Amino acid sequence: MSEIITSVNLILAFILGSGIGWFREKEKKTAGMRTHILVCLGSALFMVLSAKMMALSAGADPGRLAAGVATGIGFIGAGCIVQTGSGVRGITTAASIWVTAAIGIAAGAGFYVEAVVSAILTIAALQVIRTFEAHYFKTKEE
Repeated sequence: MSEIITSVNLILAFILGSGIGWFREKEKKTAGMRTHILVCLGSALFMVLSAKMMALSAGADPGRLAAGVATGIGFIGAGCIVQTGSGVRGITTAASIWVTAAIGIAAGAGFYVEAVVSAILTIAALQVIRTFEAHYFKTKEE
């Protein structure tokens, strides 16, 4: 993997993470732009490093690093979930962090179409579905 491809992968992760984070920031959620950028960028970097390690050693397994990211990001997400007197808050924030990590893994692995489509669908879930829920279900905030 060349330095140009590596740079494209990391820049794409930065852009996609910032797009998702912008919508969370707009809603004044605890995990906003910086958090989502760092999660996406970090996940992409793990995959870039994994691909580079594969080039150095035939026995390297990129799936192991991806699995480690998926597991590790769960701890950050769990920190966003809080039980209040009226219920539980932060589940959508935790889920957005988790999917942002997956998008970073896709970008880092060079799966650009999958990363971009997933980011668009994530933004749709966070923004469009919120409007739909508010109109049809009159639900609580997150």
